[in-house]
Amino acid sequence: MTLTHEDVAAAAAAWVWVPDNARRIRGEGWQLVRFPDWFEHPLELVSLDPDRDVAALVDDALVAARAEAVPGVVEQVVCWARLGAADAVADALLARGGVLDETLDVMALDLAGPPPDLGQPPSAEVELRWTVDVATAQDSFAVGAEVFGGSTPSLPEVEAYVARAGDDLAAGAGGAVVAYLGDRPVASAGLTVVDGVARLWGGAVVASERGRGLYRTLLAERLVYALAHDARMALVKGRVETSGPILRRVGFVPHGQERSYAVPLTAPPAPPGPPGAAGAPGARA
Repeated sequence: MTLTHEDVAAAAAAWVWVPDNARRIRGEGWQLVRFPDWFEHPLELVSLDPDRDVAALVDDALVAARAEAVPGVVEQVVCWARLGAADAVADALLARGGVLDETLDVMALDLAGPPPDLGQPPSAEVELRWTVDVATAQDSFAVGAEVFGGSTPSLPEVEAYVARAGDDLAAGAGGAVVAYLGDRPVASAGLTVVDGVARLWGGAVVASERGRGLYRTLLAERLVYALAHDARMALVKGRVETSGPILRRVGFVPHGQERSYAVPLTAPPAPPGPPGAAGAPGARA
């Protein structure tokens, strides 16, 4: 298989993650997701129809987003400018008070090609455990919260996750894996296999242990799993400052970027009135 940009773009567009404990809010041409409060960003605009009037879609979605505002919990919506429509969406979000939040490299690896050179494993002995029990799953969530922000789910939520995790892992749908130094969880990462595409997500290494090969070790574990379950492509959206450079060095090919913007959920400014009208820009009482 030779991956084309069109292959990667289609796979990236199909990748919109909505967990079971989140709520979808759909409009005509857009989709918001209300995540549990412990997520770093409890409200996200995850998709827009790139073939429609982007500015109108953004305005429509922001009306729905403002209905979800909760002081101290949901005070902004994080909006994604996806691959292929990033510039038009970014312009609309910036015009509405958006601030760049994160930039991701969209990269892919042809799993039918030569295996990537992942370098030497970490010098310290590392144990890898998949999140098929409550303790390991809690460690995975804790590492993710430390690296990406947010907090951790409640015990019932973790138990519900674990109840599905073992079956998903055995069925080839993917899962999450945690790296330990001794008994200390120091890194975590996951993958989901959908239609022959291994979506790699959540790669996180605690700050004190970076630079010793833990990310590459978790990458290798996930690629082995992906190949064992007939994935043809590995797809990742990596942070440009951290995982992106590592992935490029081991053979992942960049296909563009996706960016997120934080838009405050304050009331939109009133449109200007006619020249000289009370309250219009430049008018004086």
